Amino acid sequence: MAHSHLKRKVDQQLRLRGSRDFATITEYQSFLDVIVAKINRQCKTRFDEERKHLNDLPKRRTNDFCEQYVKVTSSGTISVKRVTYTVPSRLISHRLLVHIYDTRLDLFLGHEKTLSLSRVYAQGHLRSRAVDYKHVIHSLAKKPNAFKYSQLREDLIPEGDFSLLWQQLTAEHVSDKDCRYMVELLLLAHNYNCEHALGRYVLKNHEQGKFISIDMCRKLFAPSTLVIPNIVSHQHQISDYDILLGGLHG
Repeated sequence: MAHSHLKRKVDQQLRLRGSRDFATITEYQSFLDVIVAKINRQCKTRFDEERKHLNDLPKRRTNDFCEQYVKVTSSGTISVKRVTYTVPSRLISHRLLVHIYDTRLDLFLGHEKTLSLSRVYAQGHLRSRAVDYKHVIHSLAKKPNAFKYSQLREDLIPEGDFSLLWQQLTAEHVSDKDCRYMVELLLLAHNYNCEHALGRYVLKNHEQGKFISIDMCRKLFAPSTLVIPNIVSHQHQISDYDILLGGLHG
């Protein structure tokens, strides 16, 4: 098995550590760096002998990713390495090329890079999900009932205040009204970039027995002024088209 020596060393150090849990990827990477540095020190003498006979490194960097083609489903998801990811609704039905790195996925539509996603790893034989409501919220807003029956419904709701609010709203049952309300809240959170403040405000009032309407949220969190871009267009002369057509005929 490739890298079996390193894997045995890592397993031994994990056993000595007494836990295989790490708070962050950075902490895990630092743990691996210490092990690799120790192995390198042990191999340094032999490496110094071999280095005299090594050729120069290639001038161009080799690929450090693998590739996979995926098709975006009607629900705005792709599946990579047993993990379901959401992507923007505008990519539905398109075929994407995915560059799979250790920490991220780069998605290409044709030759154009269109999106980068943080990579998630499936645990064991189980499937995992990486869901971002911002990718699909505009599509859901057009069909609110789709949220009620979506297999990703619970994953679409951000953790924290929105999750607590959803639990309170659906304590007895999941109604169409509650689904529409949550979709409209998430749409406002995305459009006005106010997820944290909006979730805190609505949850706090709900716990006090006050219902906050979407109109109230819109008035409170909508920007006071709208920036409308000044688009300057140039109207071509009709003679320009005559020249173009003449060139084609010529």
